[in-house]
Amino acid sequence: MDLFEKFTVDMGPLGKHAGVEEGYFMFPKLEGEIAPRMKFRGKEVLTWSLNNYLGLGNHPEVRKADAEAAEKWGLAYPMGARMMSGNSDKHDALERELAQFVQKESAMLLNYGYQGILSIIDAMVDRKDVIVYDAESHACIVDGVRLHLGSRKVYPHNDVHKLEKQLAQATKLTSETGGGILVITEGVFGMSGNMGALKEIVALKEKYDFRLLVDDAHGFGTMGPTGAGAGEAQQVQDGIDLYFSTFAKSMAAIGAFVAGDEHVIRYLKYNTRSQIFAKSLPMPFVEGVSKRMHMLKKMPELREKLWTIVNALQKGLRDKGFNIGTTTSPVTPVILNGGVGEAAALAYDLRENFNIFCSVVIYPVVPKDTIMLRIIPTASHTMEDVEETIAAFEAIKHKLETGVYKKDQLAAAFQ
Repeated sequence: MDLFEKFTVDMGPLGKHAGVEEGYFMFPKLEGEIAPRMKFRGKEVLTWSLNNYLGLGNHPEVRKADAEAAEKWGLAYPMGARMMSGNSDKHDALERELAQFVQKESAMLLNYGYQGILSIIDAMVDRKDVIVYDAESHACIVDGVRLHLGSRKVYPHNDVHKLEKQLAQATKLTSETGGGILVITEGVFGMSGNMGALKEIVALKEKYDFRLLVDDAHGFGTMGPTGAGAGEAQQVQDGIDLYFSTFAKSMAAIGAFVAGDEHVIRYLKYNTRSQIFAKSLPMPFVEGVSKRMHMLKKMPELREKLWTIVNALQKGLRDKGFNIGTTTSPVTPVILNGGVGEAAALAYDLRENFNIFCSVVIYPVVPKDTIMLRIIPTASHTMEDVEETIAAFEAIKHKLETGVYKKDQLAAAFQ
């Protein structure tokens, strides 16, 4: 068989929907200024799909800083990989600021979150070591684990009892190989919205010898008294050995960082392949993130506004009988029962007739016959937005439960 021929037979679990109105359900195009209300196919929609938690994506101060940095530096400087010719005092200064903010000795900038954590996992372990990770970890973690040549063990999401069993097995194995154990979890899980059981995991260090890597992409900037993340929220930040986050969520920017003990970060700087062999983070992104960090620290009202919206939305949904799972973060999943066809009809109705745009998640991301409406509140949303959305969700839930979307001709087209 020709290598490409198989793609005409099996496009994969998501790719099989590629022919279904691409640009509408898959790869939709939101247009206009980043805001709670944007344009979708020429009409205004109330948008709950942007990871712009603090509303910085289009904040006037941020726009000004980004524009000035781009005018001053362009997008090329510094030129080359960081280790060779792409370093600068501003890169170093931002790393120090990030490390201090998340209460670690040192930090390293990364060009992207996905490639960054994947490469960090690859650099941290060898075939003698064992990785133990949460079953609901993000795809970037799973792909990093796949690169591992040694043993890897998974435990059910936030099941600390099962984690301890895996740690016992890993301890026995590493006693024979002479390796170490790396436990990986998330600070805030991006689909369910619940936090990783960091406090309980850290407590297991009293019985087992392991290091803890936490991907806190959704916790950084939103969780904890200062916004330093899920570890701060659970008062175990010092028990996290490697703290990772992307700038793509609360910072509404490009890039990422990892923080930890100075000698470990130094090791990563010389061994993380995605950084050694890639161009340095351009200066406008570095200065832009520096500005965002200043605002994160000096403007707590942004986080307070976010949580005002989060609390109103989540309480309102619960009061109306919606299942929003076990979220303890801004991530708000609305869980409904229905198939792929019903999900398509529901999404179409929501966008065309209620003018609300949110991510509609189906199998294989969630179990079969489950529809998840994933809502991302931001500091830019208003209480009126919350009320409008809850009213719309009540209407579509009623239609779903009474079989309207099964009868809809639109649904049949997407089976």
